[in-house]
Amino acid sequence: MDELNAVAKRIHNIAPRPVELTLEDGTTATFELEWVEFFQQEFKGEGARVDDPDAAYRFVSSEDNESVLVGRRGPDEDGWTMLGAVLEAEPAE
Repeated sequence: MDELNAVAKRIHNIAPRPVELTLEDGTTATFELEWVEFFQQEFKGEGARVDDPDAAYRFVSSEDNESVLVGRRGPDEDGWTMLGAVLEAEPAE
């Protein structure tokens, strides 16, 4: 069996405590995750960004399991906007 994605595993191990994520565009933000789970190798989670509490954020594995992707849906939006991949995950200070 292939290994779990290292970033997804790190997020899973930190949650439900706040987690600081660095995205591929250089953005760093703190998230409070309501839930995270693995189904075999597939990772999923959902939560809120501390400085954007009205929007929902979703975290999913890419098809090849090489990345954790982040999507955002604002309170007045019907769909999700892809923000990019998570490069690093650390416990928030």
